Amino acid sequence: MEFKDYYATLGVGRSATPDEIKRAYRKLARKYHPDVSKEPDAEARFKAVAEAHEALIDAERRAAYDDIAQRHASGQPFEPPAGWDSGFEYTGRGPGGMPGRPPHGHAGDAGDFSDFFESLFGRGDFGGTAGPPRRNAGAGPVPGRDHHAKVAIDLLDAYQGGRRAISLRMPVVDATGRTTLQSRQLEVRIPKGVREGQHLRLAGQGAAGQGGAPAGDLYLELQILPHPVFRLEGGDLSFDLPVAPWEAALGATVTAPTPDGRVQLSVPPGSSQGRRLRLKGKGLPGKLPGDLYAVLSIALPPAVAEPEQAAYGALARAFATYNPRAALEA
Repeated sequence: MEFKDYYATLGVGRSATPDEIKRAYRKLARKYHPDVSKEPDAEARFKAVAEAHEALIDAERRAAYDDIAQRHASGQPFEPPAGWDSGFEYTGRGPGGMPGRPPHGHAGDAGDFSDFFESLFGRGDFGGTAGPPRRNAGAGPVPGRDHHAKVAIDLLDAYQGGRRAISLRMPVVDATGRTTLQSRQLEVRIPKGVREGQHLRLAGQGAAGQGGAPAGDLYLELQILPHPVFRLEGGDLSFDLPVAPWEAALGATVTAPTPDGRVQLSVPPGSSQGRRLRLKGKGLPGKLPGDLYAVLSIALPPAVAEPEQAAYGALARAFATYNPRAALEA
């Protein structure tokens, strides 16, 4: 997948106003519409123009695209970096996900958008825009819109819970139609044992209401960052536990890490590479707590000095009839 320069596709600068983007889109859409254009690649160009328009005309999608475009050039191999959209605050119909692609057939029946577009903005329905707030047309108080954001937390935050500060960036459209990112910080209580993708509701932290109506809510979708030791698998945790060959063969009691601190773990005699030792209930806390698995990894000591080489030689003589590749030769 290649990075797409949507500004180049429409032939506008990065400081283009929404009106300039609309005019450029309409001009190119007329030029490349498959029903009238004689260009050999008219349909593909029409779809590319429609996709660029949808990415840039929505203030929230444009702000997110501009943020990631600072680090990528058109045509470069591209995969969205993990957590790239963390901290973007946006409006929408429901919690979770960046504003998605419009309903099928929007923007001149352009059809489905590219994998690049959907890798950034998902496959959900159009999620709203960072335009002006709802106007009170005399029909009474107007409640504030709900806001949504993805927030990345550490694995130990999910395991232990607690309070932490988060930074959010909200796309805001000014009077000239230009979009800027407005930052704010909040202190949030992370419940102990939260899961990947769980949503936290912060009442009254969305958009302000009008006419005395209450503010909207803020929904935070939690993403759990990778940990250098522990891997998260649902509510379970696992980690690689190196053991020496004699510890695996003869059994041993070794020191092993857990999110709560180190414990003594018994390695059964005759253990092999990849064996999983279960520590029940030591995964993520909850009504049904997860488990913690130690995955054994046989660590071979180096044979550099003569005594070490001699030890390996003695081992080879002691197991002269052992064939580690017997299963391959059967």
